[in-house]
Amino acid sequence: MQRLILPLPPSVNHAYRTYVHPQTGQRMRVLNANAQKFRRDAAYLALRWRQETGWTMPQPGTKVVLRLWYFWPSRRRMDTHNREKVLLDALEGVLYPEDRWVLIQEMDFEVDRKRPRLEIEVLLHRDLCAT
Repeated sequence: MQRLILPLPPSVNHAYRTYVHPQTGQRMRVLNANAQKFRRDAAYLALRWRQETGWTMPQPGTKVVLRLWYFWPSRRRMDTHNREKVLLDALEGVLYPEDRWVLIQEMDFEVDRKRPRLEIEVLLHRDLCAT
């Protein structure tokens, strides 16, 4: 199975900034420039992967499984779960119609100082259960 390879997504702690609406004063959390760039790049790479592999977006209501392998840039303590929100939002509409139907399987993590990245295998849940 050909894996989708992406840059590491920013953690939720580093993906958002506070925006104050100038007229209402309402405070909102919005993606910062780094997180917006990740979303654009991830969506583009996923679209290319989809074209190369022949992946077709499933119908709404079909469960999709993402198997994740993290390759960190250092031994510094990092949290895999803290990166899923930005990742799932970036791939929504490219690999699956709604991220609420995505099941995450974090397979492993290790350090690769030269090439930090996230590798993803994408499967339909029904195909996984059939094997």
